[in-house]
Amino acid sequence: MGRVVAAAVYSAGKRVTNITLDEGAAWAAKPGHFVWIGLEEPNAGELYNLQRQFNLHELAIEDALEKHSRPKLETFGDALFIVTYSPIRHEGKLEFIETHIFAGNGYIITARNGHSASYAHVRQRCEARPLLLEHGEDFVLYAILDFVIENYQPMGEAIHAEIDELERNVLCGVLNDYDIQKLHGLRRDVLRLRRYVAPMIEIGEELQRLSFPFIDKNMRPYFRDVQIHVTRQMEDLTTLADIASQTIEVGVLLEASRQSVVQRKFAAWAAILAFPTAVAGIYGMNFQNMPELNWQYGYFGVLGFITVGCLGLWASFKKSGWL
Repeated sequence: MGRVVAAAVYSAGKRVTNITLDEGAAWAAKPGHFVWIGLEEPNAGELYNLQRQFNLHELAIEDALEKHSRPKLETFGDALFIVTYSPIRHEGKLEFIETHIFAGNGYIITARNGHSASYAHVRQRCEARPLLLEHGEDFVLYAILDFVIENYQPMGEAIHAEIDELERNVLCGVLNDYDIQKLHGLRRDVLRLRRYVAPMIEIGEELQRLSFPFIDKNMRPYFRDVQIHVTRQMEDLTTLADIASQTIEVGVLLEASRQSVVQRKFAAWAAILAFPTAVAGIYGMNFQNMPELNWQYGYFGVLGFITVGCLGLWASFKKSGWL
């Protein structure tokens, strides 16, 4: 069973009274009045009830009973059906709550299929601006879409902060598996946010072009404002995706550089140790015709030669930056 979050009648920019779902059509038919109904997880019976009252198109109801993959706007005669998504964090995972908006002459209906940020804030904002609320359904539609877009900003800022922290870790420390997985996860979240934000640009453009009885031409700049906000969000998300990708690339390059330094050090010490090994190998061949074996100071001479050779190699590698 769905929940009626709020249902009220408005006229001249003010709330007239709260209503039940069954009273909506009668109030919407009164000149100068419109109803604003907010539902949470409505069932088929409630949607069919609203369909009968407001003459909602059957295809719009079918769409409202299904899950979609992206936001969209569809027109049915003089009515609009819009699908939007609000991002939330649930147990550390990014999820999207789908909201269906039915808009027509005399009514605005929102059906939210999940627990996203409450649309009560939108209602409070609109009621606090009676001169704009006096425009009616078109201003409410603008306020809802603007609220949906606003929900993306704090999510983007939170992801940006996480990417900045990981970027500092990558630059100051060693890139580990957790950092790589975290960065990939954040980049994937940013790409998912872009996927749901991008269609809102087209929705904003269509709302500026479409001609409906309940949309005043003077409200078109407000829908353009929504489009501008969406465009900015897209730019910010594109930047975030680039930062995440670049952080991964920088981390891989730094790790390769660190490994290269370690490999050079290993190679240098291996060369230094190879020198006494080679000398010892020569004198371990057990040939009898080796004059140094009968020399009184032969042992000390060979040790000195090995020491000088090793010190020479160490100084050479140190100078070249390998040690």
